[in-house]
Amino acid sequence: MQIRNVLIKYWGYSSFRPMQEEIIRSVMDGNDTLALMPTGGGKSICFQVPALSREGVCIVITPLIALMKDQVQNLRNRGIKATAVYSGMQVSEIEAAYSSCRFGDTKFLYVSPERLSNNSFVENIKRMNVNLLAIDEAHCISQWGYDFRPSYLQISEIRKYLPKVPVLALTATATNKVVRDIQERLLFKKSKFFQMSFERKNLIYVVLKEEDKLKKLKDLIESAKGSCVVYVRNRRKTKEISDYLNNQLISSSYYHAGLDSSIRNKVQDRWMKNSTQVIVATNAFGMGIDKPDVRLVVHIDLPDTPESYFQEAGRAGRDERRAYAFILYDDGNIDDLKKRFNDSFPPIKKIKNIYNALGNYFQLAVGSGLDTTFDFDLQDFCQRFDYKPLIVFNALKFLEKEEYVFLNDGLKSPSKLYIHSKKEDLYRFQLQNPFYDKFLKLLLRSYSGVFTEFISINENEIAKRLSIEIEAVKSYLDRLDKLDVLKYVPQKYRPQIVYLKERLDSKNLAISKETYNHRKKAAKVRLQSMIDYIGITNKCRSQLLLSYFGEISSKPCGKCDVCKKRSQLDVNEVEFDQIVDKIKPLLNKDARFIQELIDHANQFDEEKVIKVIRWLQDNETLELGKDQRLRWKRQARLKF
Repeated sequence: MQIRNVLIKYWGYSSFRPMQEEIIRSVMDGNDTLALMPTGGGKSICFQVPALSREGVCIVITPLIALMKDQVQNLRNRGIKATAVYSGMQVSEIEAAYSSCRFGDTKFLYVSPERLSNNSFVENIKRMNVNLLAIDEAHCISQWGYDFRPSYLQISEIRKYLPKVPVLALTATATNKVVRDIQERLLFKKSKFFQMSFERKNLIYVVLKEEDKLKKLKDLIESAKGSCVVYVRNRRKTKEISDYLNNQLISSSYYHAGLDSSIRNKVQDRWMKNSTQVIVATNAFGMGIDKPDVRLVVHIDLPDTPESYFQEAGRAGRDERRAYAFILYDDGNIDDLKKRFNDSFPPIKKIKNIYNALGNYFQLAVGSGLDTTFDFDLQDFCQRFDYKPLIVFNALKFLEKEEYVFLNDGLKSPSKLYIHSKKEDLYRFQLQNPFYDKFLKLLLRSYSGVFTEFISINENEIAKRLSIEIEAVKSYLDRLDKLDVLKYVPQKYRPQIVYLKERLDSKNLAISKETYNHRKKAAKVRLQSMIDYIGITNKCRSQLLLSYFGEISSKPCGKCDVCKKRSQLDVNEVEFDQIVDKIKPLLNKDARFIQELIDHANQFDEEKVIKVIRWLQDNETLELGKDQRLRWKRQARLKF
């Protein structure tokens, strides 16, 4: 099928977004391709369209389980068969997913990266007709990327089983160094690299230092006249700020990963339909959300990295109309960033101790537990072993990246059902067991597709239709599972720990000090870049972000808070930058009197030099000492 026909049939679009068609045609020509596309650029269509244009299944590798589930559901809503395999699934669910790819008409198999080294996965892909290997969040393969995952290095290993299958690597955030690393580690035969500019001409970036952030937030939302997202760091603050906004007669809801999935879906749905103006959320919100008319994104707490900030801010203005991205901060926020950074890297010894305590908590013997899933109560664990919850959480996240365990953070998983019996065998069972006949007939009428894959079910609805108690429904399903008529996976509510490797003695837990220090150093550089973004007041906000991602020749946006202030001067941007470039090296050496600076920049009009110096003082770039000499104000630097 022609790619434009696929786009029209499944998405209803008559044309592609910029660069999508070029990327798709490169893949269709069999080229290994890397696409660097900002959030909202339409990355998923770049692998979904070519995969649907050909026979076979597309394997999509992504570390984000919530996004994986979301994309699978979106594809199914469009009438496209898709499935997923990730840590925490039962063996029967995984086998059904592989079977649907080998023998059914499933077009997309989403897998988490740790699955790549699993023998069952390797044996199954050898027998699949794979037409494309899509690598989402491709920066995870690079040690220089902001979310390096060792399992991504296995991609080069599985390529030998798919020698004629092209690779499409996609990421929204990567520096030039990471771009080169991705292509080398994925064994690109030759470089086919597409990069959309990170510039968002309709998005206005503003950083404000505010003592009363809630009052400023209220004013911003009232002037926005459209949908808004407010990002905070922790779950408690989502409710507190949402309650404050509602008390100010601003319709608001809150969202975080700890909420029941039905509540999260309702909150998201009301916001998508504009019944609620504001969502106050942690960074759990936003994956897979493509609401075009968001007019305002506000960060009440500072993000840890320019990458995460760019992605979250970029959820505003996807309809290409004017939108705003604000950061509101106060003096305490930098200290909070430093504390969070330290908490994010517990000492290696403590990580090993927590790993050992985890095995004792689950009464798991050394050498056992591979692929085993346990319900996990963080508070109970911390009380029993006397650990702080944040330290445990960050230790588990580190162990997850090192691929020892996986933490499912409590997203409720619905009950699932799969009838693996052949239809004639099931009919024979119903004749021989009339007690179950009515129950099975109701299941078959209520849920289509149960013979080909696991389907989400609602025991409460089944109970209502049969006029029986919900516990009776669960009992019937359990018994039918034991009789091997079907496979039943009950609903999960609690967070879970999955052992990706058998439990090791903590002395044998290999956490490389070099890798640990590398991760910490790279995280520190990104955090310092975020602090620089907030603190630098003499350079366009858009230019700062673009230069971080390697676009060093961009022009000032003319609309951010820095550009607005500069526009009030009777000095054009070229002159301003030239004067700054002239006086800054002098000030970096030593403090100077204002006349010394004027004399040093004598090729420029004296009045303009004075205006630039005054502007730098007003915007806290220059400071005047008691000796009446000017000093270049040092950026806040991280010291640990």
